[in-house]
Amino acid sequence: MPFVKVVKNKAYFKRFQVQYKRRREGKTDFRARRQMVLQDKTKFNAPKFRLVARVTGTDVVAQIVHAKAGGDHVVMAAYSHELPAFGVSVGLTNYAAAYATGLLVARRLLTKLKIADKFPGAKEATGDFTKTVAKGDDNGGKQFPFKAILDIGLARTTTGARCFGVLKGAVDGGLAVPHKPNRFPGFKKDKKELDAKAHRARIMGAHVADYLKQTIANNSENPDEKTSQFSKFIKAGVKPGDVEAMYKKAHAAIRANPMKRVEKKAFSGTRKAFNKKRLTHKERSAAAAKKVAALRAKK
Repeated sequence: MPFVKVVKNKAYFKRFQVQYKRRREGKTDFRARRQMVLQDKTKFNAPKFRLVARVTGTDVVAQIVHAKAGGDHVVMAAYSHELPAFGVSVGLTNYAAAYATGLLVARRLLTKLKIADKFPGAKEATGDFTKTVAKGDDNGGKQFPFKAILDIGLARTTTGARCFGVLKGAVDGGLAVPHKPNRFPGFKKDKKELDAKAHRARIMGAHVADYLKQTIANNSENPDEKTSQFSKFIKAGVKPGDVEAMYKKAHAAIRANPMKRVEKKAFSGTRKAFNKKRLTHKERSAAAAKKVAALRAKK
C-alpha cells in the first residue's frame, strides 16, 4: 500500500475539534457549547442559564448552570438517586424518573429564589405541550419566568429520549425552557401533533408497568428460568398496578417539600489507612537511639 499523508487541515479541526481534550474524550461538543454560552454584549455580563440534563448508567442528573470566566457555576442540582426520599425507590433511570428529576430541580430552584408561588407550573402531569407563565397571568406580561436553555451534551436527540423527560419535568415545575413537542414520546410525525395520553403514560411509567407485568407472567409460566429484570421491583414489593400511584405520590411530595435531601447512612465499619503515620521529633530520636544501641550490642 502506498504512503498516504494524513491531512489535518483547518476543515478537519473545525469538524472534529480534536485539539480540545474534552472533545477527544467525547465529553463536550464545543461548537454547541459556544452557542449556548454566548451572551450579547448589551446584556452587561448577565448570566445565561442552561438546564443540563445527563443520563448515566445508574443516575439521571439535572442541573441549572451558567458560565463564568473561571468555568461553569452550578446554581441548583437534582439527581435521581434522591428520589427514594420522595417515595420512588426503584427504576431510577427510566423516563418517569427523568421527569421527576426535572420537576425536582425546577421546584428547588424556584423555592431558592422565593418565586415558587408565582410560578406553580402544571398542577398534574397531563403530557400536554405547555408554556410557563406567571400565576394569574395568561399572557406572561407581569413577570417573566426563569429561563434556561436545554443542554444535553453529546446525547442523541431521538424522539422519546430521557433528556426530554428532564425537560418536560422542568417545564411542568415552573421553568421556561424553549422547546417544541416534536421530540416527546407520542408525537405523530404524519399529523404533526402530540398524543398527550401517550406522553402522560410514559411520564407515569406505564411502559415500565406493562413490562413488569409481562415479566411476572413469564416467571409464573417458567419458574425454572431465572430473570434479572425487575428483581429490585419484585424485592421491594412494587406491583404493576402500583407504579402510576408511586410516581403520582412522588410528584406531590416534590411539590410539597422539594428541599428534602437523602439522609446519608453513618459509616459503621473500620476504615483502612494505607499512608504511613508521620512520627514526631521525639519518636524519631528514640527510634534512632534504639538502632544505635542494637548495633553496639552486636559489636
